[in-house]
Amino acid sequence: MNMYLKILIFILLGFSGCKKTDINQVNVNGITGGYKIRHTGVYKYYDTISVISNPKSQSVFFIQDAKNYDVSDNFIDNGDGTITDKVTGLMWTKNLTPKLRLEDVKVNLSQINAGKYNDWRIPSIKELFSLIDYTGQVFGDKSIRLFIDTTYFNQPLGNTAIGEREIDAQTWSSTDCQSLTMGKDKSRYGVNFIDGRIKAYPITEPFSGLPNKLHFRFVRGNLYYGYNKFIDNGDGTITDEATGLIWQKEDSKIALDWKSALEYARNLNLVDHNDWRLPTIKELQSLVVYENQVDETGNASISELFQTSRRNNPNGTLNYPYYWSSTTLLDGPQPGNQAAYVCFGKASAFFNGQYVDAHGTGAVRSDLKYLQHANYPISFGPQGDLVYVRNYVRCVRNVK
Repeated sequence: MNMYLKILIFILLGFSGCKKTDINQVNVNGITGGYKIRHTGVYKYYDTISVISNPKSQSVFFIQDAKNYDVSDNFIDNGDGTITDKVTGLMWTKNLTPKLRLEDVKVNLSQINAGKYNDWRIPSIKELFSLIDYTGQVFGDKSIRLFIDTTYFNQPLGNTAIGEREIDAQTWSSTDCQSLTMGKDKSRYGVNFIDGRIKAYPITEPFSGLPNKLHFRFVRGNLYYGYNKFIDNGDGTITDEATGLIWQKEDSKIALDWKSALEYARNLNLVDHNDWRLPTIKELQSLVVYENQVDETGNASISELFQTSRRNNPNGTLNYPYYWSSTTLLDGPQPGNQAAYVCFGKASAFFNGQYVDAHGTGAVRSDLKYLQHANYPISFGPQGDLVYVRNYVRCVRNVK
């Protein structure tokens, strides 16, 4: 953001006494509630293995997404190929484009902007992630339920007839990754509505060297969506006036498995409130500052108002923790035994004998909820993603 614009915003919003505002992430219209976070869509309860019947209030599994179900779906099909989201104030195209290179999308934007509206744009990664629906499910690419509401939105699978996997149907955002993924690739963030994840995808295909092609879904309206307005309350909490959430300024300072993370949140008593909880994945992702570059001189991808632990890669290189959400991600042969997390540092992997950032800071991935091996982290999958299972916690509560 231009420095003169920051100063103007600060003057317009006024001083906040001894409380500190993060001007870099301020909601530029100064209006509370401009960044309403849609619910994950998860209305079932889960333990560490699978779905369970509704737990009693004293259960550690009581406070998760199904309990915090305060923003329901409110889409409107306008009958003209567009969908309005009354929760976020955004309007979307119902259909995706064919897979396109980044440099080719201008033609499509010009065509759609010649119609009824002329302000369509490529969504930011926060705008695009607002559409994700965690009632989706993946079974090792064999049986898939999409992570987007197919009542309103069309979402293809990857074309297996030409050698693609079904999950190869990602959607580009407008948000560039500030570091090289896999140690060499210039990348841009996208959302995979087939498997429920955010990753930074190479602009050029790593093996062929040809321009990478992904889908686009265009958006218009609410130019302030995704801009936070953080206020340091001076009592160990930070309020985001844009989202209506209050956050723990510090994190847990220790790594915990998922059940222990729920227990930590349940037992937290901060500023005389005991209604702290583990955030949903969409709430947690709202904290990411995708403009930050995590390197040996950098910061975690979060506002400087927050205090963030450091967890280095196994070779000692700088990194920051992954943070648990309360959101169960249904994947693999035992759906219900994984929960989603956000990388506030590098989305690390051990690949070809090196530790690399595989998917970009701010990536959304998932871990098993329980320890399955004696020693973590372990390297898993084709890109060698580091699996910790014990992740960190930053609790949240709603502004009353």
